[in-house]
Amino acid sequence: MDLRRLSIPKPCSLSIAVSRPLTHVTSTAQQQQELHNRNQQQQPPPPQSSNQSLLKWVSSVLSKQSLDPSKCKLFLPNLSPQEFDTLFFSIRSNVNPKTALRFFYFASQSCNFRFTVRSYCLLIRLLLFSNLLSPARLLLIRLIDGKMPVLYASNPSIRHIEIASQMVDLNVTAEPALGVQIADLLVHVYCTQFKNLGFGYAIDVFSIFSNKGIFPSLKTCNFLLNSLVKANEVQKGIEVFETMCRGVSPDVFLFSTAINAFCKRGRIEDAIGLFTKMEELGIAPNVVTYNNIIHGLCRNGRLYEAFHLKEKMVLREVEPSLITYSILINGLIKLEKFDDANFVLKEMSVRGFVPNYVVYNTLIDGYCKKGNISEALKIRDDMVSKGMSPNSVTFNSLIHGFCKSGQMDNAENALEEMLSRGLSINQGAYTSVIKWLCINSRFDSALHFTKEMLLRNLRPGDGLLTLLVSGLCKNGKQAEATELCFRLFEKGFTVNTVTSNALIHGMCEAGNLKEAGKLLMEMLQRGLILDKVTYNTLILGCCKDGKPEEGFKLKEDMIKRGIQPDNYTYNLLLHGLCSIGKMEEAIELWEECKRTVFGPDIYTYGVMIDGFCKADKIEEGETLFNEMISKKMELNPVVYNTLIRAYCKIGNTTAAFRLSNDMKSRGILPTSVTYSSLIHGLCNIGLIEDAKCLFDEMRKEGLLPNVACYTALIGGYCKLGQMDEAESVLQEMASINIHPNKITYTIMIGGYCKLGDMKEAAKLLNVMAEKGISPDSITYNVFMDGHCKGGNVEEAFKVCDRMLSEGLSLDEITYTTLIDGWQSSTITNQDNH
Repeated sequence: MDLRRLSIPKPCSLSIAVSRPLTHVTSTAQQQQELHNRNQQQQPPPPQSSNQSLLKWVSSVLSKQSLDPSKCKLFLPNLSPQEFDTLFFSIRSNVNPKTALRFFYFASQSCNFRFTVRSYCLLIRLLLFSNLLSPARLLLIRLIDGKMPVLYASNPSIRHIEIASQMVDLNVTAEPALGVQIADLLVHVYCTQFKNLGFGYAIDVFSIFSNKGIFPSLKTCNFLLNSLVKANEVQKGIEVFETMCRGVSPDVFLFSTAINAFCKRGRIEDAIGLFTKMEELGIAPNVVTYNNIIHGLCRNGRLYEAFHLKEKMVLREVEPSLITYSILINGLIKLEKFDDANFVLKEMSVRGFVPNYVVYNTLIDGYCKKGNISEALKIRDDMVSKGMSPNSVTFNSLIHGFCKSGQMDNAENALEEMLSRGLSINQGAYTSVIKWLCINSRFDSALHFTKEMLLRNLRPGDGLLTLLVSGLCKNGKQAEATELCFRLFEKGFTVNTVTSNALIHGMCEAGNLKEAGKLLMEMLQRGLILDKVTYNTLILGCCKDGKPEEGFKLKEDMIKRGIQPDNYTYNLLLHGLCSIGKMEEAIELWEECKRTVFGPDIYTYGVMIDGFCKADKIEEGETLFNEMISKKMELNPVVYNTLIRAYCKIGNTTAAFRLSNDMKSRGILPTSVTYSSLIHGLCNIGLIEDAKCLFDEMRKEGLLPNVACYTALIGGYCKLGQMDEAESVLQEMASINIHPNKITYTIMIGGYCKLGDMKEAAKLLNVMAEKGISPDSITYNVFMDGHCKGGNVEEAFKVCDRMLSEGLSLDEITYTTLIDGWQSSTITNQDNH
């Protein structure tokens, strides 16, 4: 059988500085040598005379035009893979490749016969020699992906090295002219069919062949280098190019791709050196070559040289392309040389080039990044006038520009338009708009765009999710926030602990403790990791719900999980106990807190002092206060105000003022709360004039009396029955734009009721309604009591009906008031009879 000789072009010697040798060459050479030695050891000896009959049998089967399966079944059981390999190699010149291919498939599929790698490689070579490229390629693919039963000489994980090594070894003994075709086939298959494995396999194959002086064709070299550069395997591409130059004569395409690789790697001087070398070799650079160098110069900010090279290409009669101008405009825009960019744009138009999307979007993006949205919109309008509709890149740049210039409504509208047109939106555009919407409390719109993100499998950042979830919860939209989290789960996205804590906190704040617990269990099943904040949030919810015992269960659970309670944990539980008057349990927990490493802090003391004061144990509260002083803890107004309020409540204004003076002496300024407590205390004991003096003192301290201060003063006048004075205070409040609240009106109504002036009391009730202040049960009970004490029980029952119509519950005070009023009315009627 005559063999065709394939000519290999004379290689050109290029001196290129490669930072390190081709990494795959070194490792592959070692593995190849090991495999070569192993193959030599396992190589079966030539067929002996005793096997001549078997040799003739195999030869007669494989040399025929068609395959006889019955004959195959007769001799296959008598052959080992190695024996067949020896026979097959010895009769290769007489084999019919198509019959051999059918035999291999029959033997492997019907008889589960495992051929050696060399046997497969030999068959592939025979197919290629007979111009049966498609069957050869398919067999190679099946061999590589492990779909054929194969007897490997080494680890199947490096089968690509064994296949290439066998191909190279066969090239020495069988049809050496096929080496280039084999190299082409192997490299091409690994670069296309198996590119998901990475280009390292293709490089290994290339290295094995090149080490033996066998190089792929120039076309395949171009394909391999281009594939590496496109995949951003730039350094490997440069190393491969250096190796290629030892065996092939590069053409303009290979040079251009290599120059692009050097430019991408930032090695612009090497790229220029290669450019010079190709000119010395008489290879004329084309427009792609020039564009690659110009692009590299522009990326390095070397605009002057880029423009000089552009002029050089014109002198060499290489016409600049649209891409050339696009690269130059992009380089100018990056350096914010907008005037020069517009000049290039005009030159481009003069030469008959119509700007494309890349040019327009480059200009628009540049102006947007600079914050000049008006110029960006002018470019957009010019683009539209040329019949080009803005695309995703255009809109994403404009949204960035709108956000940068504070035109967020326009950014939102642009985002909405992109959605309606089905355009691709980048994460940055979504994030900018959603964040702005959250900051401006437009949570419905923010949620809408977030859902659109999820539909496109884009996950909002953790910070943005937390911001949105917190905002939704603060606006009473806990259900929407929960739904959002589950949408994330459905998409396979995780919710981090900070976001989940924000949701749980929102649900606890809204009193949805049961739902928060269910949500927590669901999140735990999805892999949520609980932290201290999670537990403290749930404990806070339990304590706010009046269930500190549930909080204690959570505390025990967190300890079991290796999370130690902190000051905040103890403060929450103490506050929960104190709020429901369980001071004995609070004292036990206080003692436990004192035994911890951190011990009670100022807030812990504050909670306990407040608990003692509410339980009418002010002395114990002041004992703790004095303990704080002895420990030289930094006191704050809250602790003082707690004790001052408690003393004022029981009428001990002397003690209250003593504490007030003490806080001043320590440099702690009284707050509005301090003054409102003192004013309330003085009014409670009838010292209204003294209370009024505190108003002047407040103003001197730079504090404006608030509604609580004025309400306390009004309460004092009402207790004394001085309703004219109370009305004067009410008018003063209106004059300085301090609006009375529900408590203010309730106290005023009570004052008129005590005087029996139900008409004025009723007027105030109507005023409340006009101002949008809904009376509560306390207000109505006060008004009802006035009617009952005036003997008008029928009107009292009408007030009761009004309460029910407004959805208010009748409490114990309501019933007691009505019963007392009815009994008094009955007794009075009996006395009259």
